[in-house]
Amino acid sequence: MVTRPGPNPPTSAERTALYQTLTHPVRLRILNYLRRYREANSTSVARALGESTGTTSYHLRKLAELHLIEEIPERSAGRERWWRVLPLDHRPAGPDERTPVEESALRQLRAQQLSADIQLALQAELEFSGPDGWVQGSRAGCYMTKEELLAFYDEYIALLRKYGHTPEDAPDGARPMALRFFALPQPDQPAPGHGPE
Repeated sequence: MVTRPGPNPPTSAERTALYQTLTHPVRLRILNYLRRYREANSTSVARALGESTGTTSYHLRKLAELHLIEEIPERSAGRERWWRVLPLDHRPAGPDERTPVEESALRQLRAQQLSADIQLALQAELEFSGPDGWVQGSRAGCYMTKEELLAFYDEYIALLRKYGHTPEDAPDGARPMALRFFALPQPDQPAPGHGPE
């Protein structure tokens, strides 16, 4: 269970700030850089992103305020601060708990994520090398009760925790994997011959 306040903040204003941060172009690039290289300081991030160290230092602090990254005390000395990304396990609040501003920020985040996911799907098609390769996929449909769906989702999260590794504890040969899961009821479709006249 995540106990940090960042991934699942309790107020609409905090959730809105989280979504706005995750769609901010510079902050998103910093997060992606840290996910890839695991640890960095403002100088290395600035060099990689083509930004000033002042700019990257500011955005690194903002990411830390939202508990998306944390300082590495054993590597930091004086003004040189080193950072690493934190796991993000966020579930949005229900629609009745969101303000219009939060709803708008969440929709912008989802649109950005969907665009990136389309690119991942195209890449998966190109890189598929067979049933024993690094690229795997599944499309399925079935009937479930809501209780069964929620149990299925909990087991999916448990499987991620069982088989997934953080960058620090990943064994030799492990690669960062992009995994996506969503489930929703199919729209009702009338049986043939039973549609509107």
